[in-house]
Amino acid sequence: MSLSTFIRDNQEEIISEFSAFAKTLMPSDASMSEEELRDHAAEILTAVAKDMGISQTADEQVRKSQGLGTAQTMAKSGALHADDRIRHGFSSRAVLAEFRALRASVLKLYEKSGQTDLSEVRRFNEALDEALTASAERFAMRTDSFRDQFIGVLSHDLRTPLGAIAAGLVALGMTENKPDKRELIISRMSNSAKRMERMIRDLLDLTRVRLGGAIPLNRQKADLRQICEAVMEELHTTSPESVLRLEMSGSMIGDWDSDRLAQVISNLLGNAIQHGGGTPITLTAQEEGNEVTVAVHNGGQPIPAAALPSIFEPLSRGREEDAAGSIGLGLFIARAAVSAHGGDIRVTSSIAAGTTFKVTLPR
Repeated sequence: MSLSTFIRDNQEEIISEFSAFAKTLMPSDASMSEEELRDHAAEILTAVAKDMGISQTADEQVRKSQGLGTAQTMAKSGALHADDRIRHGFSSRAVLAEFRALRASVLKLYEKSGQTDLSEVRRFNEALDEALTASAERFAMRTDSFRDQFIGVLSHDLRTPLGAIAAGLVALGMTENKPDKRELIISRMSNSAKRMERMIRDLLDLTRVRLGGAIPLNRQKADLRQICEAVMEELHTTSPESVLRLEMSGSMIGDWDSDRLAQVISNLLGNAIQHGGGTPITLTAQEEGNEVTVAVHNGGQPIPAAALPSIFEPLSRGREEDAAGSIGLGLFIARAAVSAHGGDIRVTSSIAAGTTFKVTLPR
């Protein structure tokens, strides 16, 4: 039996062995289901088996073994695999480990079947290596692009509060005998400093999560009702033009990190204020058995369908700074904090129903 036929006939067994290992590589806050994990492995195996069935001359085989093949039939599969893993927060090391696991799963099961066709094994390795190379190149390209974009956003957004502080220092020297004006300038400088502090905090959270860690929690008995009311009061002050509504029912007591949940709610409300187009914004919190749900709704323009799969990734909604004073990390940090609590966050968006971010928190 040829190895390509073996792969087709034993795909389910190969994927089962592969997925058991691949699940251990997923980041702590990854939202990828086992079905998604298996589907992508199946796509690559199908592409590999198809590639192995393409006839090639001795010269083409030599060039392909050197990574110089012209057909590049596996390049698309490898690039798509990288795009998916980047979207789910995988590191480049985890992606490489996935390919090693897939290779090992196929060859181990092929050997156990008593097959020893080395030419087939060579063709398999060449095809998989071509996909791996394309995946690594795409991963490097996307990572470099993300880094450059992120540095640009950071430098731009830090410049605004830093400039306000610098201008405030100059103005203070010209208002020595005007206490009311000095107080206003100092208040603005303080707000700018707090914005910079939030940006740095978000950067630290991003780094921690991207390195495979989880956001640390200080769990204590907390009342989500009080947290929601405090965040709403703060936003009424900073965004007095916004129409904010609060609806709560049932017990809101749980074992949570109050500061982190306040950050989640603030980021979601800030996002709604920014993208809601001036429509009323409703924050709903309610008891559902051993869980509590929090939903933030606005009636602004819906999120484009193409943007929904990556909505919780950094910078996914463009350049604008959100109302929470971050640098395009509001939804990313919200998801990471909810995940650290063992909860879930989802979004629905349409012209008819508006946009709703719903958080589910176990008590």
